[in-house]
Amino acid sequence: MVSFSEERPKNMAAGQNVISDAKSVLNMSITMTVSAQKPPAPPGCISVSRKKLLQNLEINAGARVNAWVDSMKASSPTHIKSLPSPSDDDVSWNLHHPSALEMFEQIIDESKGKQIVMFLDYDGTLSPIVEDPDRAFMSKKMRKTVRKLAKCFPTAIVSGRCRDKVYKFVKLAELYYAGSHGMDIKGPEKRSKSKKDSESVLFQPASEFLPMIDEVYKQLAETTKSTPGAKVENNKFCLSVHFRCVDEKKWSELAQQVRSVLKKYPKLRLTQGRKVLEIRPTIKWDKGKALEFLLESLGFANCANVFPVYIGDDRTDEDAFKILRDRGQGFGILVSKFPKDTSASYSLQEPDEVMDFLRRLVEWKQLPVRAQSRM
Repeated sequence: MVSFSEERPKNMAAGQNVISDAKSVLNMSITMTVSAQKPPAPPGCISVSRKKLLQNLEINAGARVNAWVDSMKASSPTHIKSLPSPSDDDVSWNLHHPSALEMFEQIIDESKGKQIVMFLDYDGTLSPIVEDPDRAFMSKKMRKTVRKLAKCFPTAIVSGRCRDKVYKFVKLAELYYAGSHGMDIKGPEKRSKSKKDSESVLFQPASEFLPMIDEVYKQLAETTKSTPGAKVENNKFCLSVHFRCVDEKKWSELAQQVRSVLKKYPKLRLTQGRKVLEIRPTIKWDKGKALEFLLESLGFANCANVFPVYIGDDRTDEDAFKILRDRGQGFGILVSKFPKDTSASYSLQEPDEVMDFLRRLVEWKQLPVRAQSRM
């Protein structure tokens, strides 16, 4: 039975602080001290009045919020224009990211003689994207398919959701779970008479941020309650501000509300996904790091005969896609109906296609060895 190593990954220190990616978007706290009498400006320096400086700061902050809203709109379109026929760009994108179903035989050829390890995002991959994130249930057929998949290959769910919450959706104890964008990892429990031996090792690199996350959650829930449709979700080691049900005209207001809270917390960074703003600790940890940690825990850290496959639909999955591309092992599959910038090698359009792909993998694995070699 595979167990997790408690040793921390290389180049990773607990609670390590890095410069917040959100600082380019959010104007973090600025402390200004003004003396009773204004001193003369030193030689070679230009004197700027406090009033003028504050005006400039406010203008820049507004520009940053507007830029953030533009980014929200770009990544979360509310209206998709239907085209009579695929554009040249669509054709080019499909050539570089062909359907994993259509290329299934080629994928199998690449994986022969290697150990396939499966990594699956949850929302938008195993379950459809829904307006209420608390009702993102996976179908019974999908659960049955994933259960069969786990019997054939080591399988992990890597999600931005709280690990406990995604487990309640999936309900499969034999899987590995990496919640909070990989900041909360747990393996299958071992079957043993000894309670000590049966416990699965947890890996939580952002534990020291828990009090801060809880504090920010309460503030965001209070601050955003005036925006209809906004929903703040506590994912234990990170927070999600869902705006799927928020009128697009209110997005700027919501971005300003989030900014007003986060400017007091420079140790947290802000990223975005599909109609969701994600608040995470500023440690060097993401879904790509979680993938590497899981491979190491499974004994495949420096193995040339491993073939990882990561399937996901969100921007946060790109970290895992990039890791696989850089390793030159396995590949990523982007779940999307529309062309996107991605480091994934293949594509699938929706969760139903994901289920079809997983079924074909299981069917291939269950074939006699001779039949597998003929594919």
